[in-house]
Amino acid sequence: MPNAVRSGLELTCEAIQVFTRNQRQWTPAPLKPEHVTEFRAEAKTAGYLTTAVSHASYLINLCAQNPESLAKSKIAFQDEIERCAELGIPYLCIHPGSHVGAGEDAGLAAIAVSVREALAATKGKKVTILLENTAGQGTNLGWRLEHLETLLRLTRSKRVGVCIDTCHLFAAGYDLKSAPAYDKTMQELDDRIGFDRIHAFHLNDSKHPVGSKRDRHEHIGEGEIGKAAFRRLVNDARVQGKPGLLETPGGPDGYKDNLKRLRSMRRK
Repeated sequence: MPNAVRSGLELTCEAIQVFTRNQRQWTPAPLKPEHVTEFRAEAKTAGYLTTAVSHASYLINLCAQNPESLAKSKIAFQDEIERCAELGIPYLCIHPGSHVGAGEDAGLAAIAVSVREALAATKGKKVTILLENTAGQGTNLGWRLEHLETLLRLTRSKRVGVCIDTCHLFAAGYDLKSAPAYDKTMQELDDRIGFDRIHAFHLNDSKHPVGSKRDRHEHIGEGEIGKAAFRRLVNDARVQGKPGLLETPGGPDGYKDNLKRLRSMRRK
């Protein structure tokens, strides 16, 4: 875990996103106490503890129809919250889930139950769950802003918020390219979710056109969303102070280039 802080500092990141466990295992090894101590100390010094985000395992499906899969998902989800609390990470980002044929309404209701159960099991933990919007592939939920609006209403907790992924938003049909399109999408975000409930952004351009429902990230300004939308976003007063996290291609070298591009867009 301390390596995440060191990598962030090397890239001069203002915020970091981490995994706190092996993403391919249902029952990963526990955190090592010495790693927890080092992470907390180094992340605090770096200024990351107010903005750090952990991304939950992609294995987790909070509305799985198979009882065994759902039980595993709930246990893993609660473990993710516990790990964040142990490390002092304030936000846990998770994809809402896939209804796998049960229908959107049933899926959303099941996700809300899973989230409420996790909140009750981790009462007192200072970790906010961030439901991430999705691109609309398959039976994934969260691609319509109405889904996120419904989940916020059903979970009824200030410990639940939203993370907005720009590529997913665009792929799901919410245009950002022109100034009028950007304004319309941002207004719908505010109307349905509220910027007070949006705690983080994943900043990714899209390889595919608006409404494609294809989740393929591209370097900032090189995809279908384009530079102008990101210039508007990094200068939008409504999102200042919220972590913007890169999930662009190319690993550290790619992050370095994309950070440089985003910083060059900021108004002095």
